[in-house]
Amino acid sequence: MDDADRNAWLQSAIPADSGDQKAEGFLSVKDSRTGAKYAFPIYRNAVHALSFRQITADDRQNASQHSKEGLRVFDPGFRNTAVKESNITYINGKSGLLCYRGHTINALEGKTFEEIIYLLIWGTLPSQEQLQHLQRCIAEECFVPQVVETVVTSFPRNSPSVVIFIAALSAFAADRPDLLPSYVGRNLYGNDMKLVDEQIVRILAVVTVTVSLIACHKTGRPLKSADVSASMIENIVHMGGLAENSRVPAATIIATLQRLWILYADHEMTCSTAAFLHVASTQADPISSFIAAVTAGYGPLHGGAIDTAYNVMREVGTTDQVPELIAKVKRKECRLFGYGHRIYKATDPRAEAIKEILHDLTGEVPVNEWDPLLKVAFEIDRIASSDDYFTARKIFANADLYGSFVYTALYVLSVP
Repeated sequence: MDDADRNAWLQSAIPADSGDQKAEGFLSVKDSRTGAKYAFPIYRNAVHALSFRQITADDRQNASQHSKEGLRVFDPGFRNTAVKESNITYINGKSGLLCYRGHTINALEGKTFEEIIYLLIWGTLPSQEQLQHLQRCIAEECFVPQVVETVVTSFPRNSPSVVIFIAALSAFAADRPDLLPSYVGRNLYGNDMKLVDEQIVRILAVVTVTVSLIACHKTGRPLKSADVSASMIENIVHMGGLAENSRVPAATIIATLQRLWILYADHEMTCSTAAFLHVASTQADPISSFIAAVTAGYGPLHGGAIDTAYNVMREVGTTDQVPELIAKVKRKECRLFGYGHRIYKATDPRAEAIKEILHDLTGEVPVNEWDPLLKVAFEIDRIASSDDYFTARKIFANADLYGSFVYTALYVLSVP
């Protein structure tokens, strides 16, 4: 990716508060404490938080409550604070719209995971030649340093996969100390975009090989070598032996993960994205920043909601216990993970797509052969989706719920 292509889609940051005539308008503010009036320029429907530093008050009786640098904006949870401009992902929660680089999620149906990666990172959908080059570069990086293998295999096989994954990432970082800015004593990534691109590919390869290695460690299978002509997901299924005991063919597993991961590829300034950027802002290396994102993403109120929803289904056990679970939720005695979303006040557009993925996957197996856990998943959705308690409050199934269903189906279908 050369600099001309890289900069083709970038837009300049919001200008400083200089009264620039290109501003969309001005926000007029009057401080009732002092009577002072202010006018802050509005750019792209946003106002600089630093504008509010102009607002000061002389309150000698309660001076501790006033910052010497002016008024602050208080926004717990960053619910209405934009920390960075981006043209990557757009979400309209009221209408249930999700776009990657201006493409609606539905319009990207049929694309490969690497095509979406290329679109999100480098701004355009790749040509066939660019796609094949990216896939080959990732596959060629799929090797396991001895330190990584030692770390992964040192864990008990029943350890949580994410815990092993985080440790493996640290081992990968340790294997290449020359890529750690603090270790070498300089900012490696600030002005070297070629190195940045290389590390993007490296992280994608690290994810591929680490997921495969963990799967092999948990099942006692040997790790297979990567196929340089295969995609990320094809190599994960191949290297990790994920289709060896499955009742559905490898091609179906690959297609399922391909469609599912595209829907999870990006979702604006999530907690994990913010964690990555916080660490990266210190000029840390990409893998260390990624570790922060993975750790943040595993919380039950974020990506860990998939595991949490799965565990709830396991605790429920059988379909006849589902009504009691729903009753407890309505009595506010517990939470139904996978229902409701902070952003979406309409149906999560990813949920509908994942529901189709689930239907296609389970359609290959007769209903009477479904595992009881999968039956519980469907019963939860059937009751909650038609209950006035949820529908009146616009609490709909989100991607985490259906995602847990898909992973549950993949798991139970892999059991001989």
